[in-house]
Amino acid sequence: MEVRKPKIKAVPYDEFKDNASLEKLVDELHEGGVNVVTGTLDQMINWGRSNSLWSLTFATSCCGIEFMACGCSRYDFSRFGFEVTRNSPRQADLIMCAGTITHKMAPALKRLYDEMAEPKYVVAVGGCAISGGPFKGSYHVVKGIEEIIPVDVFIPGCPPRPEAILYGMMQLQRKVKVEKFFGGANHKQNKDERELGVSNEELVARRLGDHRRETIVVTDVPQDFVEELKEKKEEQA
Repeated sequence: MEVRKPKIKAVPYDEFKDNASLEKLVDELHEGGVNVVTGTLDQMINWGRSNSLWSLTFATSCCGIEFMACGCSRYDFSRFGFEVTRNSPRQADLIMCAGTITHKMAPALKRLYDEMAEPKYVVAVGGCAISGGPFKGSYHVVKGIEEIIPVDVFIPGCPPRPEAILYGMMQLQRKVKVEKFFGGANHKQNKDERELGVSNEELVARRLGDHRRETIVVTDVPQDFVEELKEKKEEQA
């Protein structure tokens, strides 16, 4: 099958393959007062996805109150594009697991994760979701949701403050921005891949030996980030 050559006005096909010629053309346009942004389609798609993460409403205990606080006017995580929460896994990008997961609840959590469309992410909020928390030695609590589903970001605390949740979500944004979308996060899984029970991006990372998908642990919230939030609150007041 013949591949059609791209036809771009003022850019011959031979020069289209030459980055130096493209950069020269961009510089000429800039000199003429025309604003030009260059980049890959992966970067543009990931920029849009990272700033429109829709989380599944999945709060099982007290950490859910902190998640609710993030959505209120004091912290207002809609500034980062996280404000849309969905009640259906078909419409959600991530599971914000805020609270204790018992062995009775574990199958429901796994089913919801499986029903979510690729690409999908998981954020474990609080000590209970990460390791079982104060119930770690009990018989009925799962000792961390990573035993059931893969986790992208850990936000420790009992419960973590809203600033920590916001900072953890920003770390998830960073992970989304460096993903490979075409042939990576959006590829169709075969039978063997489905049996592994992990996301498309995780499969690609394992195949390429890429460590960007390693779980992020929010160990400390930078003080300048907290001060910036306080300043914005005072300005709004």
